[in-house]
Amino acid sequence: MNNNTITFRNNPIQEDLQNVKRIIESTGFFYDFEIDVAVELVDERLNKGLESGYLFTFIEIDNEVAGYACFGLIPCTVCSYDLYWIAVDNKFRGQGLGKKLMTEIEKEIAKIGGHNIYIETSAREKYIPTQNFYISCNCTLEARFKDFYDIDDDKLVYVKKV
Repeated sequence: MNNNTITFRNNPIQEDLQNVKRIIESTGFFYDFEIDVAVELVDERLNKGLESGYLFTFIEIDNEVAGYACFGLIPCTVCSYDLYWIAVDNKFRGQGLGKKLMTEIEKEIAKIGGHNIYIETSAREKYIPTQNFYISCNCTLEARFKDFYDIDDDKLVYVKKV
C-alpha cells in the first residue's frame, strides 16, 4: 500500500449500492438481513439526499472503494451521532484503513458540530476484533445490554468523544 493513493469522499454514488454489499459480505460478520439494511441506507441517501439523515464517508485506494462508514445525528439530540456502519473490505484489512476511516469520520462529525459518537456492536466472541478496534480508537465502553440481539448476544455501546 506504500505507493497507493488513498482518498476520501462523502457523497454516495449509484455504484456504492454494490460496493457496500461487497464490503459487508466480505467481512463474514453479518447476516443477510443486516447486509440488506446496509445497502438500504445507501439507497435512502441516494433517493433523499441529506434529508435521509444518513452521512457517509468512503475510503478509496487507487479509485477502488476499500471501506466505508455510515453515520448520522441521533434524533432529538443536538450533538450526538450514531455510527451505524464502519467496514473495510476483507482484502484490504490489516492495513490501518479502519483507523484512517474512523479518524476521517471524527473530523467530519466535529466539523458539523458533533461531540459524541455512539457505536453499537455485539458482545459475541466473533466480535472481539471489532471491540478491540473500537478500544484502539480510544472509544470507551459505556453500556452493555444483556441478551439484546439474542440470548447470550449482548449489545455493547461504545462512545467516542470528538
